[in-house]
Amino acid sequence: MSTVVEPTADEKREEGARAHRRKPSIMADVRPEVVAGGIIRDDGEIDFFLRANALLQPGMTVLDFGAGRGAVFLSGKWELRERLAKLQGKVRKVIGVDPDDGVLEHPFLDEKYVVRVDESLPLADESIDLIVAHWVFEHVQDPSQLAADFLRVLKPGGWICARTPHRWSYVGIAAGLLPEGLQRMALRWIKPQFEAQDKFPTAYKLNSFGALRRHFPVSKWLDCSYGVNSAPRYHFESRWMFRVLSAYQTLAWPKTDIIVLIQKRA
Repeated sequence: MSTVVEPTADEKREEGARAHRRKPSIMADVRPEVVAGGIIRDDGEIDFFLRANALLQPGMTVLDFGAGRGAVFLSGKWELRERLAKLQGKVRKVIGVDPDDGVLEHPFLDEKYVVRVDESLPLADESIDLIVAHWVFEHVQDPSQLAADFLRVLKPGGWICARTPHRWSYVGIAAGLLPEGLQRMALRWIKPQFEAQDKFPTAYKLNSFGALRRHFPVSKWLDCSYGVNSAPRYHFESRWMFRVLSAYQTLAWPKTDIIVLIQKRA
């Protein structure tokens, strides 16, 4: 009887890189600067992880909230994105939590916990310097409970750094109109590379500046959040649709994404 050998994280990254090189892309047409190092002018991931890195200090303990299985490290697309997204080694400790067991496969975490939705974080009071959450706030079901837990585990002066869709952007409105089943079907159609294990139910209860102010009041938090347009993510792999959405985003309000920057007051 033969034994099945699981590929290592390095082998998965290399296979991701080979698949990316084989796969035709529209990006070189719509954002020709991508050939110069793989960075486009409105690359939301690069911008977000640069912001997160700016907050890092070597002695910090960082919480990757909604860490997932580390898909960004297994894509093999661009080395710079991986270097920015990898926080392990830049700080004292990186702790990852996620409701899915896939977090246990994440290759760059010092501690890993499976934490179910609305379950309290298994962390000591005032033990965290920075909380990073990339595409997570749109899934939060109980923002009051989350804000209370963040207040508990963050040290005075600690930061929350998150990226999430704005509730009233076209992405947020579309998500609100479609039931979860139809969202999954639409996402598989719009983004053929979509992997089902990376899709979780959305709630959009913490995805506007008003909601952030309600749940993170000025008496306890300093809010430096702002809106930004990143490159269209759902464009049906169509050059024409990408250009239409890009033009729309330059004129539309609100911005597509919120960069959440909130500091716990000392």
